[in-house]
This record gives sequence, structure tokens and C-alpha cells, in this order.
Amino acid sequence: MIISVIRTIILYVLIILAMRIMGKRQIGELQTSELVITLLVSDIAALPMQDTGQPLTSGVVPILILIFCEVLLSVGMLRRSKFRQIICGKPIIIISDGKILQKEMKRLRMSTEDLSEQLRQQNVFNIENVAYAIVETNGKLSVLKKPDYQTVTAKMLNKPQKDNGLQTVVVSDGEVCHYSLSVHSLSEQWVYDRLKERNIKLKDVFIMTVDKSKTINIIKKTK
Repeated sequence: MIISVIRTIILYVLIILAMRIMGKRQIGELQTSELVITLLVSDIAALPMQDTGQPLTSGVVPILILIFCEVLLSVGMLRRSKFRQIICGKPIIIISDGKILQKEMKRLRMSTEDLSEQLRQQNVFNIENVAYAIVETNGKLSVLKKPDYQTVTAKMLNKPQKDNGLQTVVVSDGEVCHYSLSVHSLSEQWVYDRLKERNIKLKDVFIMTVDKSKTINIIKKTK
């Protein structure tokens, strides 16, 4: 029993490392090669977990080889765009200048229901509002609306807005987030000083955020 637990923990840690090496992606954002590697790694890891009679190396070695292959493929795709197109394919335009390209949809085996669903996920409920739609290599749909239906920006209205930069969480559930502080070149003492000015204790803070202009927002924990 103890051996099974140890083997499972080792394989679990190894799979986490494999996913970290592959990068931070959600399942829907995986490229073809990454999805194949993910499926293979999960299947290979399951065998030595279930069968303690198999040596642990029968699972570890193939996983390490797959990780090496994925890294090798990634390097190759970065250096050669044609190689990337062979492995991942290329984006395909299915709506061009407001016109649906039915031939491309048939080539992708994409139904009108699929198109409507993905448009709704992009907050587009009328297909006539779309100027261009592109199916990316990971299967997601990118949409450019027609100018009349695009969201109005401050620049369009000639009303420039102040850029407060990125807002980051510097305190989360009573704990200081040092990485977020480093983004704005702030110290932990700066957090304590701001809290002291407001007579708030660190342990009572649920979320504290700050942006480039040092604007602070604090949400206290509920009692």
C-alpha cells in the first residue's frame, strides 16, 4: 500500500512538471501536439499507478521522452514557421468582409450551429455584425466586428483617459504577495505603512490592490 502511494506521488509530481514545461494553457487552448502529449502522458502514468508489478521506470521513462519530444517540437516551431504550419495548421478565415465562406466551413466540418455558438461566446448575437471571423489553430474563433458595431473607445470620442497601469493584488487573504509588489517596485513595508494609515491590520485584509498611480483598493474580511 505504501509503495502504491509513493509511486502515485512520484508520477503526480512528474505530470505537474510536464504540464509546467508545456506552458500555461487551458485545455481549449492546446495545440495539436500538446493535446496528443497530454493524452499520452495521462495514459502512460495510469499504468504503473494501477499495476504495482510494473517497474516505475516503465512510466517515468516514456513520460520524460514525450516531454523531450514536446520541447523539441516547440523549438522547431519557433524557428521554422512552415514546420509550425505542418504540426499545428494555420488560421482559416470563415467570414471575410461580412461574407460567410461556406467552402472553408465545409473544409473545417463546421456547422452553422457551431459558428453561431462560437459567435455568441464572443458576445456577437447577429452574424450581420461580423466583418471578419478567423478559426485559430487551437480551434477558437477570433471575431472583428463591422465598424458600426464596434465598442466605442475614448480615443474615438477624442477624450484621452489617464493610464493607471496594471492593477495587481498585493495582499490576498491576509498574506502579502511579493511578486505583485515587485511589479510596481514596492516593498512589504509600503503595504504595512498604507494599512497603518487606515488603522487596518494585515490579517483583516481579504484583498488589497494597487495600480501604477499607487491607487489602493482594500476589501476587508467578513467577520
